[in-house]
Amino acid sequence: MPRRTGAKVLAIVLAGGEGKRLMPLTADRAKPAVPFAGNYRLIDFALSNVVNSGYRKVVVLTQYKSHSLDRHIAQTWRLTTLFGNYVAPVPAQQRLGKHWYLGSADAILQSLNLVRDEKPDYIVVAGSDNVFRMDFSQMLDAHIETGVGCTVAAIRQPLSLADQFGVIENSAERPDRIAAWREKPTDAKGLADSPGEVLASMGNYVFTTQALIDAVTADADVEGSKHDMGGDIVPRFVGADDCGVYDFIRNDVPGSTDRDRDYWRDVGSIDAYYEAHMDLISVHPVFNLYNYDWPIITAQTYYPPAKFVHGWQGRIGHAVNSIVSPGSVVSGAFVENSVLSPNVYVHSWATLSDSVVMDNANIGRHAVVRRAIIDKDCVIGEGVRIGIDAEEDRARGLVVTDSGLTIIPKGSRLER
Repeated sequence: MPRRTGAKVLAIVLAGGEGKRLMPLTADRAKPAVPFAGNYRLIDFALSNVVNSGYRKVVVLTQYKSHSLDRHIAQTWRLTTLFGNYVAPVPAQQRLGKHWYLGSADAILQSLNLVRDEKPDYIVVAGSDNVFRMDFSQMLDAHIETGVGCTVAAIRQPLSLADQFGVIENSAERPDRIAAWREKPTDAKGLADSPGEVLASMGNYVFTTQALIDAVTADADVEGSKHDMGGDIVPRFVGADDCGVYDFIRNDVPGSTDRDRDYWRDVGSIDAYYEAHMDLISVHPVFNLYNYDWPIITAQTYYPPAKFVHGWQGRIGHAVNSIVSPGSVVSGAFVENSVLSPNVYVHSWATLSDSVVMDNANIGRHAVVRRAIIDKDCVIGEGVRIGIDAEEDRARGLVVTDSGLTIIPKGSRLER
């Protein structure tokens, strides 16, 4: 539960990312609006964590291709207004000149009117590109106890991956303070209590309000700044010895298990997005969607239950090690190690394996699909083969990653 100090908290969710590394999934939508795990959008994880933490005054800063994101928030995240609660999408408004957001720090700078209207004591800033569960109220407790202006959430990552993150260095004497911030270092040193790991920034922060206002205001006048929270604002606090670190391993989310209690996955690339889906479907999932003590919240649809039909003469509709969402029909087909979003139809004698399929896709008879991501409203015709021959897929105009994933863009219609 949130800290019972009477502190006023405003949550800001940064949802303006363009998502170039997720193309073509972001060709028609903002990155936070990309579907995930069947029923959800990526934005649902950040918003669920904020709301479950007890913070019910939330603004979502949007920018690129935000229509479907704005619609999802408006239709799904309608909190009761009885106590002044809200989740409000706020598009870029050019309040400080004829330019869009120049970076995440500039997004907050251009939205300070929201902060001044709400007058919070503290501000929680959450990224919307990650899959995780986190109780932000525990991080706020740590922030208040240390008395710093900024606290950065950090997760332990293998030393070998240090060059992919903003890496936090601290000392044994002051483990709750950031001594140095290094952006994607190639010579990082391991932690004192775990030499094979580093502390990597999760892109989630807690600020004392006036400290954040001062920081983003000053940053606006810094020549050469990229106006980025991780690249510019946090180093400013570190340089002033005013930055704390919150080790995510300390976060105790209700209902979590030893297997998924500190799970965090950046899904900013196609391969990471796919691998995060595969984490969901094992017998003992690495990330457990079935935690009812800390639910991931999304829109409730009116689709009927999933259906599996035909069970004779080898025409058996079944799915194993898979997530099958409402409205989906597996009709005499075999589905394995896959995630099916709502209203997917897989026809007789088709084989679908190791794949992610989004809403309203239709997979024809005798089709074979392996290691693919199929976006919304796609039709895979009878007998079509996907993920079998990379050159054949590329000849169709499909994206094939270096790891062998085939991506089928939204609305595609593939025939043999």
